[in-house]
Amino acid sequence: MTTGHVLVIGGSSGLGLALAGLLLSGGAEVTIASRSAERLAAAAAHLRAAPDRLRTQVLDIRDEDGVRRGLEASVPVHHIAVTAADATRATGPLGGFQLTDARAVMDAKFFGPWLVGRYAAGHLPPTGSITLTSGIPAHRPRPGSSVTAAANAAVEGLVGALALELAPVRVNAVSPGWMDTPLWDTIAGDRRAERLAEMAARLPVGRVARPTDVAEAFVALMDNAHITGTVLHVDGGQRLV
Repeated sequence: MTTGHVLVIGGSSGLGLALAGLLLSGGAEVTIASRSAERLAAAAAHLRAAPDRLRTQVLDIRDEDGVRRGLEASVPVHHIAVTAADATRATGPLGGFQLTDARAVMDAKFFGPWLVGRYAAGHLPPTGSITLTSGIPAHRPRPGSSVTAAANAAVEGLVGALALELAPVRVNAVSPGWMDTPLWDTIAGDRRAERLAEMAARLPVGRVARPTDVAEAFVALMDNAHITGTVLHVDGGQRLV
């Protein structure tokens, strides 16, 4: 199980929060970072870890100077996980999708991780790792998902390039399918349970992912010192259906 200090950018909710909890239970020290101090405080209260094992940091992954300063403040850091994204404006019909919204999605999903790779290089030990988050739209796009499909595909392209440029630091990504998180309240509203049940019925594994399912994949990539430049799919077979 991963030990040392892990920075989870996007750790105040959903997948990032589940990952922070899993890391803490395995003995790691964790810093959770996100844009909202209020959400960080709520996440810390939920995790209920000792102050010497859990820290919080306000960090906007879209802000270059903020990323640089945030990584400097996290030293020493052994692993970095990026689960942050701007999903509130991520989907919509091509003709009505605003360029400003498309750029906001790319800033958080692609350029943010690119900035992390750029500024983390001098702070991670040779045995360290960076694990990014891709997603099913890169492989199973749907109408209205042009920007999310492109952003996730870009992340997967970034993984290989960073794995070479930052070596021996390892760089990988986890690609989840549909996952039962509070984000679905925004995506589907009252139809949340119905939409998730419909997908569960289609999947070979018979259910959508829990955040801990995907968090375990992050930990596995951090732990295995011989995996780099890889995208690990945790989608319940969604690419197949």
